[in-house]
Amino acid sequence: MAERTISFARGAPSADILPHDAVREAAAKALESDWESALSYGTGRGHPGLCEWIAELHAVDPEQVMVTNGSMEAAALLFRHLVADGDRVIVEQPTYDRTLLLLRQAGADVVGAPLESDGVDPAAVETACQEGEVKLAHIIPNFHNPAGCTLSPEKRSALVQLAADRGFTLFEDDPYRLICFEEPRGKTMLEMDASGRVIHASSFSKSVSPGVRVGYLVGPAERIATLAKRANETYISPNMLAESIVFELCRSGGLDENLELVNAALRERRDALVDALRVHIPEAEFVVPEGGYFLWLGLNDDVDTTTLLAEAKDEGVTFVAGPDFMLEGGTSSLRLSFAPVPAEDVEEGVQRLARALERTRATAKAA
Repeated sequence: MAERTISFARGAPSADILPHDAVREAAAKALESDWESALSYGTGRGHPGLCEWIAELHAVDPEQVMVTNGSMEAAALLFRHLVADGDRVIVEQPTYDRTLLLLRQAGADVVGAPLESDGVDPAAVETACQEGEVKLAHIIPNFHNPAGCTLSPEKRSALVQLAADRGFTLFEDDPYRLICFEEPRGKTMLEMDASGRVIHASSFSKSVSPGVRVGYLVGPAERIATLAKRANETYISPNMLAESIVFELCRSGGLDENLELVNAALRERRDALVDALRVHIPEAEFVVPEGGYFLWLGLNDDVDTTTLLAEAKDEGVTFVAGPDFMLEGGTSSLRLSFAPVPAEDVEEGVQRLARALERTRATAKAA
């Protein structure tokens, strides 16, 4: 067994690209100029200054914004408010495993819609609507977790129109939007929405650091007001100190500086992973992600990635097996996160994975 495990499992960047100096400076400035807000209770909407900054980013009124303790809390609030036991909810296949967990806890009847190389198939979403009333569709438009793909502009427009026609809430879960390596980001579905059916979520956990736990929702003012009231009733206010620090990073330009550094490092890691896979696991099929943290790997049908994971751990490399992200199936797929692995370690990690794959096949043939 290798002395040190190379982990492609965790969806978080390695410590060497976390902005500790910038956050320390922002915290000092926040406690100098914004200390009263930072150290006091707020409202369910969160830090007023950060709400205004987000509103300007999305060209909406501040009343359409609320800040939460990470985007997962935003999703949990929305699901608890909108989804009742037995309500039909559409998710992409594959999709984020925590989304599946939250929806199952809410008692949702979860319906899958397959992903293609340019995002979810709108025809599958329409078919699901024809089969029964849909309460909500959860869509990850940019640099998908786990699939790495990006939803095309045409599909975004089609989904917004479907939500308007069918009357369901379109939950645009977009935490990776700013982690972008290639072409400029396209329009959000929030921008395309004229019927008030889209609620957009994003997070500073990716653009600053996971530990800050600051996310947000943007949507119709009356729906945000209801969710903010629920938030206030649940936890009074989100973490005002963390939000004050993030606000200082946003207004000072520190966020943009950090994104430039982080995106360059993650692009290098993405490139190293793509190159290594093409050399050492040539059977692998995948979409090259244009941003974010993740690559979804498809292997030949004879491979069970749950079995492969056990062999991989013996080789000193880890990943997340495909079934974790699926309602059913996914046995020959897996998710690799390049965010936590420095570029110089990526090839060694893929070589270990390739050896584990050989051992898995050899064991299966011997059985």
